[in-house]
Order: sequence, then structure tokens, then C-alpha cells
Amino acid sequence: MRLEKITAEALKNMDNDRYLLSIAVAKRVEQLSAGAEPAIEIEKNRYKFPDIALMEIAQNRLDFSDITKKK
Repeated sequence: MRLEKITAEALKNMDNDRYLLSIAVAKRVEQLSAGAEPAIEIEKNRYKFPDIALMEIAQNRLDFSDITKKK
């Protein structure tokens, strides 16, 4: 899948809020760089952490409800 489609799907899963998407990607990249395993089947040596995080969010494999709640 192309990165543009992945980003669009991830954005849709984050209520079309680019700010929340960037926060979610940053949090997940921190987790991946600290040694967390990807939540999707992927060769992690072929992709960079931000790309993996976007794919995980696009496939709705992560729970970021704590940052998506409206106050």
C-alpha cells in the first residue's frame, strides 16, 4: 500500500485530526525505539519506525483513546 493511502487511513482513524495523529505516531515511535514489537506482521528492518507506526494506526491495531478523548 502506498504511504499516501496509509496516511489517509491513519488520519481517518484519528478523527481527521493531524495534531492527534502526529502525537500518536511520536508516542508509538518512542515505544518502538525502546524495543516494543510491532503490532502488525512486518519486517521491521525494511521500514522506519514512523512508517510502522502509521501502518499500525491505519490498521487500527493500537489504542490511543487516551489522547483522542475530547475535553
